[in-house]
Amino acid sequence: MMAPAAPPPIVEFDRVSKHFGATPAVRAVSFAIQPGEVFALLGPSGCGKTTTLRLLAGFETPDADGGTIRLAGEVVNARRPYERRLGMVFQHYALFPHLSVERNVAFGLEQARRPADEIRRRVRAALELVRLEPDTFGPRRPDALSGGQRQRVALARALVLEPRLLLLDEPLGALDLQLRKEMQLELKRLNRELGITFVVVTHDQAEALVLADRIAVMGGGRLHQVGTPAEVYEQPRTRFVAGFLGEAVVLAGRAAWRPGGLGTVQRADGSAFTVATPAAPPADGEVEVALRPEWLDLVPPGQAPAGENALPATVEDVIYLGETLHVLARLADGSPARVALRNEGRPVPWRRGDAALLVWDPADGQVLVP
Repeated sequence: MMAPAAPPPIVEFDRVSKHFGATPAVRAVSFAIQPGEVFALLGPSGCGKTTTLRLLAGFETPDADGGTIRLAGEVVNARRPYERRLGMVFQHYALFPHLSVERNVAFGLEQARRPADEIRRRVRAALELVRLEPDTFGPRRPDALSGGQRQRVALARALVLEPRLLLLDEPLGALDLQLRKEMQLELKRLNRELGITFVVVTHDQAEALVLADRIAVMGGGRLHQVGTPAEVYEQPRTRFVAGFLGEAVVLAGRAAWRPGGLGTVQRADGSAFTVATPAAPPADGEVEVALRPEWLDLVPPGQAPAGENALPATVEDVIYLGETLHVLARLADGSPARVALRNEGRPVPWRRGDAALLVWDPADGQVLVP
């Protein structure tokens, strides 16, 4: 007996491109989003993530030869936003200031001419879902609400329409840090309870790591990498991903690979280190290797652990960050290196000007794609 065919992805972008005049905003972007997941579009301002979201929502259309957008297997390039069954939450919420909370939430249902009793029932249910008591908050206007409450009203207004896909454009950007953290957990709760697919645009790396099942890292209109938070953080493919998602020490040199083992990277200053040979190693030649600060350590000269790489360095500064200490060091060739050490409640072991060795496990180095 044959197993039933798997449902198609709820979203598919197949080499989608968008220009504004002669300026490319999105360049041949391809990805797929599975039903029920939280998918984050992450990148700096101007990278194309909001344009990608607007293409998905139907507020923009791809170039004439700019690829295909599918929703649940159907091509939607030419469909208008209201034909796509999407909900959207904007960064500044776009609430109507002259309407009460319940009228703001009801607005889409009223435009669809739903019966009054159905509107009342669905509005109450939506407000309860986002943890706003309907009798208390329903009669208020937006200017009588806190930032977090306004954000919840915007969520309720989108969810009351029962969309198959919820698009969130920098939804927490206007909130303070503590409230932002609380609302991140609220969004994860709503995703689990409702099973609706969320697509989140953000420039906040920590927010993407907390919220997303998978992250698409964008830069310059291109998609650099798609993967789980652990994959894109621990296995960055490009220097852009390594540098944008968290911090990274990038070491350059000339590599000679040995199949199934360790390659050697010879640096311009005469030093060398080893790195695990990638499954599909590039040709011998110039490479860049990324290391996260928490994968590195500093030890006194002559005390490198057996089997670890060791490069001479000089301590330039120590930054106290509470649970961690960041030691800023400089290698012999002038390259900077940031080392994250756990704060164990003891005196800081390093001072400005100290000689040290930068050490790490060869398996931790990530060879970057040019």
